[in-house]
Amino acid sequence: MVPVIIGSINDHFTVAGLDLGLTILRVVVGVTLAMHGLNKIFGGGKIPGTAGWFESMGVRPGLLNAWMAALTEIGSGALLALGLLTPLAAGGMLAIMVVAGITAHRGNGFFIFNAGGGYEYVLVLGAVALCLGATGAGKWSLDSVLGLELYGITPGFVITAIAGFGGAALQLAAFWRPGSVKK
Repeated sequence: MVPVIIGSINDHFTVAGLDLGLTILRVVVGVTLAMHGLNKIFGGGKIPGTAGWFESMGVRPGLLNAWMAALTEIGSGALLALGLLTPLAAGGMLAIMVVAGITAHRGNGFFIFNAGGGYEYVLVLGAVALCLGATGAGKWSLDSVLGLELYGITPGFVITAIAGFGGAALQLAAFWRPGSVKK
């Protein structure tokens, strides 16, 4: 076990139910995230359609950002489903959700069924990312098998938060120009 600054998870607390719950959560959220990335490449408008959508929101260059988003979703989703490098994978997911929330959803209210899609969905997935950073992947994960378990306030949560919020801030600073939105 990796020591943590605030509290710890001991073997008594890490029961099969918790590990089952974390596994279900990781796999469902990871596969869902990866499917969103695959959809950007193979679905509907494919990468050019995603690039055009990004450009319409002021995220430029659209093609580069479409590929970065798709590959981040696929990579982070696969890693989460496997429970491998969980704090970094959760950080990738958090970054995607923060950027999506700011660029595409924040002006549309809370509910996802609002016109344009509210921020409800990205808020929930962002919170799940932070929670997985704090809890770690659980015993039924590659992190556990390989001895890479990181959980708690430090280091798992901190790695997830820095990777997620830091990655989102860099992405937005480098590529988002809301004043240049194409109508």
